[in-house]
Amino acid sequence: MTYQTAIQSYLGDLDFDPAALKEKYLAERDKRVREDGIDQYVEVTADFSHYEDDPYTPRIQREPVNDEVEVIIIGGGFGGLLLGARLREAGFDDIRVIEKAGDFGGTWYWNRYPGAMCDVESYCYLPLLEEMQYMPKHKYSFAPEILQHSINIAKRYNLYDKACLQTAVTDMRWDEAGQQWHLETDRGDNMRARYVAMANGPLNRPKLPGIPGINEFKGHTFHTSRWDYAYTGGDSSGGLTGLRDKRVGIIGTGATAVQCIPHLGEWARELYVFQRTPSSVDVRNNRETDPQWAASLPAGWQQQRMDNFNSMVSGGDEDQDMVHDGWTDIFRNLTGNAAKAAGKVLGRRLTKAERAELMELSDYRKMNSVRGRVDEIVEDTSTGERLKPWYRQFCKRPCFHDEYLPTYNRPNVTLVDTDGRGVQRLTENAVVVDDVEYEVDCLIFATGFEVGTAYTRRSGYDITGRGGQALSEHWADNIRTFQGLMTHGFPNCFFLGFTQTAITVNVPHALNEQAKHVAHILDETRRRQKSSVEPTARAEEDYVDEVRRLAVVGARFYAECTPGYYNSEGGKGNKQGFFSNMHGAGPIAFYNDLREWRAAGQLDGLELN
Repeated sequence: MTYQTAIQSYLGDLDFDPAALKEKYLAERDKRVREDGIDQYVEVTADFSHYEDDPYTPRIQREPVNDEVEVIIIGGGFGGLLLGARLREAGFDDIRVIEKAGDFGGTWYWNRYPGAMCDVESYCYLPLLEEMQYMPKHKYSFAPEILQHSINIAKRYNLYDKACLQTAVTDMRWDEAGQQWHLETDRGDNMRARYVAMANGPLNRPKLPGIPGINEFKGHTFHTSRWDYAYTGGDSSGGLTGLRDKRVGIIGTGATAVQCIPHLGEWARELYVFQRTPSSVDVRNNRETDPQWAASLPAGWQQQRMDNFNSMVSGGDEDQDMVHDGWTDIFRNLTGNAAKAAGKVLGRRLTKAERAELMELSDYRKMNSVRGRVDEIVEDTSTGERLKPWYRQFCKRPCFHDEYLPTYNRPNVTLVDTDGRGVQRLTENAVVVDDVEYEVDCLIFATGFEVGTAYTRRSGYDITGRGGQALSEHWADNIRTFQGLMTHGFPNCFFLGFTQTAITVNVPHALNEQAKHVAHILDETRRRQKSSVEPTARAEEDYVDEVRRLAVVGARFYAECTPGYYNSEGGKGNKQGFFSNMHGAGPIAFYNDLREWRAAGQLDGLELN
């Protein structure tokens, strides 16, 4: 059997022209490419600093703290919570969490917009379910439940003890003589710690579009991560009664907008959705948790389910799809499973070129079905055409929602498509697109968080290591780490998140693996009665070389993508953007490497003093 026959047997007769689709995709990308890339967004400082204010928790005054603890964790989101839990399990008692927000929760403290929910199955996404003896109420949990779960984890692991909430680090310096870190904060604190871990996360600092006239608009404005319920009324479940007589505009149609637009459409007198690039929106099919199913789960069920999901969305070959949702459906058809199925038909393994062609054809077919769903739901043909995404599936984070597309059938909802150019300008009372003014009383920015900007800009502080070297200097050319968690010259300092680690759809899974690894290193350092630990220069160099060698795999793919934070908004400097410093071997291999490294017991690549 020939390769083409095998492809036809697997995919069936193609009802589309691949060459024409690719040309369409590239043309849509070219409309949106801008020279300024991520610089098109405005930093929330100076005139825009109020967009970062906390509207959820009143400011509590306190006296400055001047003391010493063993471990400081910066960030109270899932990364900080998981590391705190794993350190408590390892016997560390003297822990402080520093968090800018008014409580634990991280992204889920800030994201309280109506309709907010996780887009990864909650049985995999919410961490420590078995440890907490908790079962989520729905297959995809809503934001209040996730926030409460975060708070409960902090209580369970005694992380409120010594915690400094509503506090931002402003400076962090290594004291070689004392073998400890000195930290200063915006509360006048002067703290010292043996170990410090950065679990700040990438999704906490809102970004704004640099639209001409953004300071001229006199109507009400806010960012979705700082939702103003005093103005809109209601809560995260909806009921936005304050918008009944309001003309509302929202800029952005990404994952956040997909969830909150149905509520805005239900309550606003008029809603204008200003779109630069449509999202890919497939079926969500959320449902309540079956109590009988939950009661039947054996011990260890969550790790098993997380591993199964991680394998499925990493192209693994699993006998059973435990999660069976939109994510696993995509990966079954667009990754290794598809190639294996075609290879069985062909009677041999596909070549690299054949595999790439199969993935592309499968992607076209999947995206055709996503566009076909728009035709099935949206009644107005013109609006439907403008809601269709013309790019490959993973050029942007896929969305899943059952109420978003039907919202455009409401008579009070208008899609204002900018044909890839974005909003032209703002006036005192209107949003201008193609010289047409759309008067609004309220303008909501659903423009996401800063991703891809300098680490020090997102964190708000620099880190000074041994010999007075700043982290911004050490990382001036690019991020440099060992195992994605430590860097040479910065002893007892750890990073959790996306610094040269492996990326997976289920971010808390990745954070849990990192937390276990950091807890192991700290435990071994303490057990060996050493005061500091850091990677050797050679270990860091070797790891950076490995990351760079593996990370180039997706360069061409993302260069051909429509702009977004995955590829630094199409800027010329970095075509891979978000993924450029990820470990390209994938999460399964990466986590296995960490486990084997721990099991070897040698702490290879680390220097203990």
